[in-house]
Amino acid sequence: MEREKCWRAGRLNLSAVIVCMFLAFAAFPAKAFNVSYDQRAFVIDGKRRILISAGIHYPRATPEMWPNLIAKAKEGGANVIQTYVFWNGHEPRKGEYNFEGLYDLPKFVQLVSAAGMYLNLRIGPYVCAEWNFGGFPVWLRDVPGIEFRTDNEPFKAEMEVFTKVIVELMKERSLFAWQGGPIIMAQIENEYGNIEALYGAKGKEYVKWCANMAESLGAGIPWIMCQQRDAPPNVINTCNGYYCDGFKPNAPGKPTMWTEDWNGWFQNWGGTVPHRPVEDNAFAIARFFQRGGSFHNYYMYFGGTNFGRTAGGPFITTSYDYDAPLDEYGLVREPKWGHLKELHAVLMQCEDALMSVDDEPEYISLGPNQEAHVYTTSAHPEICAAFLANIDSRSSATVKFRGNEYELPAWSVSILPDCKTVVYNTAKVGAQATLISMKRSFPSSRSLDSVSLGASEVSSSGLVWEVQEESIGIRGNGTRTESSLVEQINVTGDATDYLWYSARFEVSKEDAEELKPKNGEAVLVLEAVRDALHIFVNGHIVGSASGSWFRVNQSITLKQGINEIALLCMTVGIQNYGAFLEKDGAGIKGTVEVRGLPSGTVNLTHSQWVYQVGLKGEELGFFTDSGSQSDSWVPVTSLPLEKPLIWYKTTFSAPDGQDPVALDLGSMGKGQLWVNGNHLGRYWTLSAPKQGCNGCDYRGAYFAEKCVTGCGELTQRWYHVPRAWLKEEANVLVLFEEVGGDPSSISIATRSPEAVCAHVSVTHPPPVSRWAVLRNSVNKHPKEALLPEVRLGCASWQQISKIVYASFGNSAGMCGKYSQGTCHAPLSRTVVETACLGRTFCSIPVSTLEFGDDPCPGLPKTLTVQALCRSPEELTAENLPGEDIVAHQGLYSSKWQRFEVVSERFSNQKLQSMYIDI
Repeated sequence: MEREKCWRAGRLNLSAVIVCMFLAFAAFPAKAFNVSYDQRAFVIDGKRRILISAGIHYPRATPEMWPNLIAKAKEGGANVIQTYVFWNGHEPRKGEYNFEGLYDLPKFVQLVSAAGMYLNLRIGPYVCAEWNFGGFPVWLRDVPGIEFRTDNEPFKAEMEVFTKVIVELMKERSLFAWQGGPIIMAQIENEYGNIEALYGAKGKEYVKWCANMAESLGAGIPWIMCQQRDAPPNVINTCNGYYCDGFKPNAPGKPTMWTEDWNGWFQNWGGTVPHRPVEDNAFAIARFFQRGGSFHNYYMYFGGTNFGRTAGGPFITTSYDYDAPLDEYGLVREPKWGHLKELHAVLMQCEDALMSVDDEPEYISLGPNQEAHVYTTSAHPEICAAFLANIDSRSSATVKFRGNEYELPAWSVSILPDCKTVVYNTAKVGAQATLISMKRSFPSSRSLDSVSLGASEVSSSGLVWEVQEESIGIRGNGTRTESSLVEQINVTGDATDYLWYSARFEVSKEDAEELKPKNGEAVLVLEAVRDALHIFVNGHIVGSASGSWFRVNQSITLKQGINEIALLCMTVGIQNYGAFLEKDGAGIKGTVEVRGLPSGTVNLTHSQWVYQVGLKGEELGFFTDSGSQSDSWVPVTSLPLEKPLIWYKTTFSAPDGQDPVALDLGSMGKGQLWVNGNHLGRYWTLSAPKQGCNGCDYRGAYFAEKCVTGCGELTQRWYHVPRAWLKEEANVLVLFEEVGGDPSSISIATRSPEAVCAHVSVTHPPPVSRWAVLRNSVNKHPKEALLPEVRLGCASWQQISKIVYASFGNSAGMCGKYSQGTCHAPLSRTVVETACLGRTFCSIPVSTLEFGDDPCPGLPKTLTVQALCRSPEELTAENLPGEDIVAHQGLYSSKWQRFEVVSERFSNQKLQSMYIDI
């Protein structure tokens, strides 16, 4: 009991969670248990179990974030954590292993154990994951004679060595289930079935070898393969996708498992932001368990951040938010987290019934697109669970089941843990919605009064900048000369994004004279380039381009005599998916020509090319502690705006409090950034297309482009700065800007819940937790004991400070902008204020009994509420905004603070600007 209280108390408070971990270690002694499986489910310590897994990738968060993420996954109803193992992070150089910092895998597994949860370890070691090179270390492609992911001896030897290193490390730390640890299953290979045919017979042999190699390592737990229809008998094949309710394993005796439920999607630079409606996600999950599933994993439950140069693709953003139940910063995303928590709770109420059926449940047709599946046995008919599904994507339906009528909304599943009572419907979202704010702070750690500054030296955000210029073209030592074009990754070893290609050619006096009427313009033609390119001619930038093996036709201005072409080629993450990854490359290939000269085309393809790996600033470590403190930084009297190849440096104070921190880089171009030497990743201010955001109906099959937002807006504007990487004062921010930006508008902000909303009707089911308590004694309680409820909660350090809107009736609108309907109970605000003001959490039954006389007899009614969340220091009468302001989503700004309020559910709608004093 004390342990459960601790988990609830530590919902969003990291220090409380850490205390809980110590309690958990005491509460969960290292007890060994066996893990096996049958045709129905995993059998853990002799009992079949429903397993609900939360995908969390340890290097996409800091170790300081891990306990809280795991705690929130557990609070959300998961009993398993799933993670990939990232080979390139653990063995960056052949034979040199790294299990520290973001890559402290043993610590992550131990924290899962401390939380009393199980772990699914997806070793791969190919992971895809939108991760650089799919998780392969780049040195692997240089092994003589190697071919990836096929019956190739050099590859198999390296793969076996790494897989064995991981298995042995887990054994040494006693982390497998039979040793008392949390690891109950491991994965070998990853989605190989999608590309296996391209490898022919050698691919089939490779699959068999993978299974036998994994089995030989003595992990003592089951092994799985996802998307592998020809998985050998000694491993379980599993499903990945948006829907897996029709999936069946490839042989008797294997359980039905869903290793990747894509509950969102990743973002590409220059693309829109995908969202998957929680109603559809819940529908897919309910259908999976309805039709015999037993293991389900969210990919992702927490997506996190692609720190450093870990983003793959190419062109995957630094943010890996994935529209997950926990957002990139680790905050709960509502209503997704809450609605799925209720689903997990009701599934666990059904566990005994679901696990009692050895094979298929009873199937009952209820209509043309309606059906029921019933789980019970003749030996124990009192243990019964039923799923009623309406797979019609347009119309609701009324069905009869066991003598009772049930209303099923379109594209929904109702779950009846006792085969009588609807305790959950996937389309009826009772969880609160949360509006999240980005609250700008005053970031400068220097006193502007104590420093003599030029007016342009101080940005509008109060930051003070210093600069260094990056060399254009070849800078001196460490060059390489070839009479041909080289493949970029072969030269850089992916130690940097950057490779300079430089060549010279002469323009005759005659050609120069004839070009004068055209202002000296010719055309530089590059046959194929990948991923991104900046073109410099005689020291001046003339153009930039990006794409996958794109063609360049760039107008250039030439002069008489020697002209220098300097091409800065950049990778934006190495390809992470597909066959023959080792053959993929980057840089410039094909031909390079200068066309339009009167004397004819100049072919530079086999000219003398000089190459230089990386940047001067990388070589000198401008972003490191020593490099950032060097006297080579130049204080500026005027910021060099919109200028390419500039290093910028400033310092700032950490914002007060415990809210997550972010940087607004919307005014910059393209580059990379570091805080206190920690590489936050790439930034790029590409905008999404203006078309395609056409609203979203959750009903009907989901696909990545179905429900997108952000049309015409920057794909990514905010960049997560983990609190663990900050000091109280004098934090050093370093940026390398490639194409030109305006650092004067960069600002620091904190992210926190700003307002919470609920919209619950009298037809909603009651909270699952309330039904569970009364399950065995429901006849002894009045009917009102199973009423639906509005439940509102702020962050653990906040309180509900103001009820912005409250109406029991037929309100219209959405969270952030409600309007009163024709039916409204006058006591609505009073009832809600009495229950909620000054509290962190509150609940109100949704019933006419709570609100006096029925305001509109015969009409269905809903309780709609919006409330403000404020920390104790903000709870003063003079700093609370009026209700007319917070009834909108918008940009709140004043002489003190500026907020950008973003609805988690409608996060990229056109925002309105308003000005208020906070």
